Amino acid sequence: MSRKPLKASYGSIEMGSSSEESGGMLVLKWRFAMKIAVALDNGQISAHFGRCAEYALYDVENGKVIRKSVVKNPGHSPGFLPQFLGDQGVNYVIAGGMGPRAHEIFERRGITVVTGIVGNPDEAVERFLAGSLGQGQELCDHQHSRCTEDHDR
Repeated sequence: MSRKPLKASYGSIEMGSSSEESGGMLVLKWRFAMKIAVALDNGQISAHFGRCAEYALYDVENGKVIRKSVVKNPGHSPGFLPQFLGDQGVNYVIAGGMGPRAHEIFERRGITVVTGIVGNPDEAVERFLAGSLGQGQELCDHQHSRCTEDHDR
């Protein structure tokens, strides 16, 4: 399966104060900012979004990671994790696999999900920011409709 590159876009315009350097004009600056969550197990991208041990949260400004933090998976009731990560300001989620209900909840919140990704999370985020990380093949290799595990967190 060929990967289709995804383009990250999320930003805001900030107003600066006028100064002599700007000739007394109000300065507008484009600030490209986003937050990316990556599902982790043992420091690598987890195959199962809802069952991972923790999430790495990457704060990005102007295309560069400025901060990385790690939060434990807080557990959930159905639909909790998309709400939890959305409340953390997450705009993008990277994971190996994810159930359809979680996909749907993220989509409704305007959060883009990239699945089928394996390996080092820092490298995946860098590839995502460079526009070279595409949607991969879903790593959950079973049917969610028949699965007894709740991956839709």
